[in-house]
Amino acid sequence: VQLQASGGGLVQAGGSLRLPCVGSRRTFSVYAGAWFRQASGKERELVAAITWSGSTTHYADSVKGRFTISRDNARSTVYLQMNSLVPEDTAVYYCAADPKLLLISTAQASQYSYWGQGTLVTVSS
Repeated sequence: VQLQASGGGLVQAGGSLRLPCVGSRRTFSVYAGAWFRQASGKERELVAAITWSGSTTHYADSVKGRFTISRDNARSTVYLQMNSLVPEDTAVYYCAADPKLLLISTAQASQYSYWGQGTLVTVSS
């Protein structure tokens, strides 16, 4: 499956963005999905993850209460709604998916089989 991430851009601190990740196959609807980010000079980190059904989600502590991951399986799309953005959220955001992943709270980046191309989010102060 191919993943297409979009929605990045420049936003002021306190603003919001929504990132969609569209899967190329209808079977994407049974894949666990996630968003990772990588800031300049830093390692890639998990931002949020969601099971294939959407019943379970997991968030990094740094984004809890500000970001929401969701999915619309009819549209083969996983979303990341980002509110109350701060400059520390500046990074390239990548979506990822895997057909077999169940324990999303402990999953590492290496366990995701498919990746999107990344979309840059820049938060100005």
